[in-house]
Amino acid sequence: MRLLLVEDHVPLADELMSTLNRQGYAVDWLADGRDAIYQGASEPYDLIVLDLGLPGIPGLDVLQKWRADGLATPVLILTARGSWAERIEGLKAGADDYLTKPFHPEELQLRIQALLRRVRGLANQPTLQAAGLHLDEGRQCVSREGEEIQLTSAEFRLLRYFMLHPEQILSKSHLAEHLYDGESERDSNVIEVHVNHLRRKLGRAVVETRRGQGYRFGGAGG
Repeated sequence: MRLLLVEDHVPLADELMSTLNRQGYAVDWLADGRDAIYQGASEPYDLIVLDLGLPGIPGLDVLQKWRADGLATPVLILTARGSWAERIEGLKAGADDYLTKPFHPEELQLRIQALLRRVRGLANQPTLQAAGLHLDEGRQCVSREGEEIQLTSAEFRLLRYFMLHPEQILSKSHLAEHLYDGESERDSNVIEVHVNHLRRKLGRAVVETRRGQGYRFGGAGG
């Protein structure tokens, strides 16, 4: 999953980038509201973490511009402002969730997980479940019928994306756009390698190849 972090406090941004990368997210970072308006609308982010107290253009104005232009990407607001009035203002502008500084990194992780599930219509799942698999996002492993299967970090990122988009046909280029940040080289052949690794661990039927189209997750496995 690819996230945009818009935060002008560099030490906090560095800490969040490190934490989110460990959790398997590809993260792009911006510190100015003017840059965020353009990049948030032009890149295929799965979720945006937005600070309100930004230079250039305040975060609230950035969010209002995104929503006015039809951007539906879920937005989680980070702010040091704790009054009810400011929280309500942010939610009215189109925020999907709100987290007041200071916060515990695990709370941010859980809120991001919940938002990503909610936007995919999976809000009722305590853990990601699809095709008979249960994904433990905290431990980055998967289980089936009580058997735990270990994953590499790359396999985990790919499987999480598949499980958030079951039964959908996903091209290699689409997967690369959502699994790598803007600075990483994107090689569709690497996606194919990781798909084959997942098939060896989970069964070939779990990920179906659609010739000329991409991959479809959600088979019976085996």
